[in-house]
Amino acid sequence: MKRAIGIAANPASGKDIRRLVARASVFDNQEKCSIVARCLVGITAVGHTPIVYFDDTHRITRSAIEDANITATPIESLGTGTARDTTRVAIDMKDLDCGVVITLGGDGTNRAFVKGWLNAPLIPISTGTNNVFPVIHEATIVGVAAALIASEMVCFEDVAAQQKVIHVRIDEEDDDIALIDAVVSMDRFIGARALLDSGQLRTAFLTHANPAAVGMTAIGGLLEPLDTTVDAGLVIELSSNPASARTRVRAPIAPGLFQDVGICSLQRVELGHSVEIVGPCVLALDGERERVLKPNQRAILAIERDGPWVIDVERALQAAAKNSALVHARELNEAQHAS
Repeated sequence: MKRAIGIAANPASGKDIRRLVARASVFDNQEKCSIVARCLVGITAVGHTPIVYFDDTHRITRSAIEDANITATPIESLGTGTARDTTRVAIDMKDLDCGVVITLGGDGTNRAFVKGWLNAPLIPISTGTNNVFPVIHEATIVGVAAALIASEMVCFEDVAAQQKVIHVRIDEEDDDIALIDAVVSMDRFIGARALLDSGQLRTAFLTHANPAAVGMTAIGGLLEPLDTTVDAGLVIELSSNPASARTRVRAPIAPGLFQDVGICSLQRVELGHSVEIVGPCVLALDGERERVLKPNQRAILAIERDGPWVIDVERALQAAAKNSALVHARELNEAQHAS
């Protein structure tokens, strides 16, 4: 039985202030439309698979769908121009029982999606700023992998891995999550959202620590690398004065922007570990200042492995080669065409 493939492209990803204060790349909507178009080529090469898509206000996916002359089901945007649009679409795609969802965006885009569908089956394509969770794939092959999964030509459990999540519970407010990092900043206001002053940072809670990445995860990665497969997280206490800290690391806190970061302590923690934060402060989630804690307001952060299932595109294609899935698909398509 074929399940639908979801496509969710974020028109706002790859365009924030880090293009002005750092050297982050720009992903315009024309490029995103081209990426979606290549995904559609890959999907249709495998055969007919139902497609549902986020009909964003910039018509990114709709344009690609119309150019390809493909029938697909739109999910209308709330039109807020915020992450709420992506979260709402995730809820709808979950209700439609999508077999796999292709997302276009950065860490923030995928976080917004997972807020609506915690254990979503994802292939995240990187088109954002901080791109630890999504990776760069050739979109044509992403489309093939998605169609193989949705058509059950490849076993989902063999090629997908469930990810870690930091659950954020705030007194008298809605819960939240982070896929990569939750960071306490002494800023009093959200402002431009991006974390650009390491001297304001106090505590970082990480699911990943990757020295080859950019952002808070790089700080942990340069001290104690932590892979996605390890059932643990890192808690780092940071100094307001890097020059006087016992340990100091020079890290890329944004694309094209290095700063000295003072380290007071670092601890590896097991799944289930929680950290208590008391305001006033700002919580930055996956690289963006999102939540303001008022004086004496409390937040509990806990790490678990109950997040989205991320599909390994290369493993999916290797599995297809082993079971001749694409050979069978071609023979079936030719038989259908002949009839």
